Amino acid sequence: MQTRPIRFFHQGAIVEVPPLTPSRSVLDWLREDAHCTGTKEGCNEGDCGACTVVIGELAPPGARGTLDGLALRTVNACIQFLPTLDGKALFTVEDLKRVGAASGVSGASGASSSSGAMALHPVQQAMVDCHGSQCGFCTPGFVMSLWSTYERASANGQRPTRQQLADELSGNLCRCTGYRPILDAGQRMFDLPAARLATAPVIAALRELQRDPALDFRAPAAAGVDGAGSGARFVAPRSLDALGALRAELPGATLLAGCTDIGLWVNKQFRELGDIIYVGEVEELKRIETRGGEIRIGAGASLEEAWRVLALRWPMLTDVWLRFASPPIRNAGTMGGNVANGSPIGDSPPALMALDAQIELRRGRSVRRMALTEFYVDYMKSRLEAGEFIQALVIPALPAARQVRSYKISKRFDCDISALCTGFAIELDAGKVTQIRLAYGGMAAIVKRAAHAEAALLGKPWNEANVATAQAALERDFKPLTDMRASAGYRLQVAQNLLQRFWLETRPDAPLDISHTSVWSVMPHDVHGLQGA
Repeated sequence: MQTRPIRFFHQGAIVEVPPLTPSRSVLDWLREDAHCTGTKEGCNEGDCGACTVVIGELAPPGARGTLDGLALRTVNACIQFLPTLDGKALFTVEDLKRVGAASGVSGASGASSSSGAMALHPVQQAMVDCHGSQCGFCTPGFVMSLWSTYERASANGQRPTRQQLADELSGNLCRCTGYRPILDAGQRMFDLPAARLATAPVIAALRELQRDPALDFRAPAAAGVDGAGSGARFVAPRSLDALGALRAELPGATLLAGCTDIGLWVNKQFRELGDIIYVGEVEELKRIETRGGEIRIGAGASLEEAWRVLALRWPMLTDVWLRFASPPIRNAGTMGGNVANGSPIGDSPPALMALDAQIELRRGRSVRRMALTEFYVDYMKSRLEAGEFIQALVIPALPAARQVRSYKISKRFDCDISALCTGFAIELDAGKVTQIRLAYGGMAAIVKRAAHAEAALLGKPWNEANVATAQAALERDFKPLTDMRASAGYRLQVAQNLLQRFWLETRPDAPLDISHTSVWSVMPHDVHGLQGA
């Protein structure tokens, strides 16, 4: 067993952290060990964005939106385990002073400072100029989200729209300033003297880190900054074959991808995770490939990348893409993990079921494939067997006639858990329904298709009368629960209403434009723009 320190680039140098508790968070290490207290703990579950940091990684050749081959992404430090930083670069609000100094910026708003104090970075200075901070607790998180946007937009010669800035900040919560002056700052930062990250030393350090052997350690039994001194093993294989062999060896280990859900097991439920197998270093799992119309999404591909590809093929999925959690969550979390989790309110499975997605399961070198609709058997239970893991999600080549929609209903517009989420798809021939998919999340113990409602429509004219019959049939398909997000009656009524909305948008005669059915249409999002850069 190879035991070595966790190594990553931070504050201009490679740092080494001895193996401690595998589930210790990046946030705790920053505040308690590195004494970088600009990064704050707010909700401690990835909702408020006070702990937002930026991770840098070497990008594969031809990757989009990189800085000379360096990819930057925002994540929530509170739910990222420290060992997942191995081989990467970590940037916090303290780094921005160094970036500004390296760029030669001095003094407020780019002018020389009479006191000799080092200038603020343009992102920070814009926040000052636009009065974007009051209590200041959330400000470092906003600054880091804006800095990531600033670097990526500048590298691509772009200037984001105000709505694109709002999308980028949807994972940052401010309770006192309000968002108007912060968005003003997001626009203002591009007017100040430029201060760009020097990528060469970062890339050189990351290339050096690539030569390290794969991370594999067992924490000392008495260790545990967070009190979990179980001596658990943390292993990060780098190939699909190595992962298959390791999973067969440790079938009871916790499989860790983006940590956006498992991080809550530790922070909120105080669970002991035992051995951890981290899949984030397996490059084969991160690939998204399109061949002959078929889309193959590796289980380790980020939610951001996976949804981007789906929305480019089916633009009407953009709504759910940009409302799925927040950029830091989508950057870290994976679509494979969202499917594997099995939550009845996961936002990916309904859309994937509407697209006839199949799921690839691997054990060792053996691979089997099944329809996603067959994968879930009960609440948080699936057909995944011991020693098996999800390898990919596969969407077959679909007819151009298939119309696809996905609707998300939640109490907040941005960054909120769904009360219910749908994935609908239909194919028509001469006004009759030849194919119909009605998948619902949040209506039962699992995400599933509405069999009775589909049967009421298949082969029938796509008209209001038949839609009304299908709406009534939903009462036989689902017996939803009442919980803190919605009542059973509300869920059923909304499920029926969304089916009618689907009909209004896809009916053969005079379908309503999306501008008539969704407030989203008045917000100028560009899937080829900043998110797709």
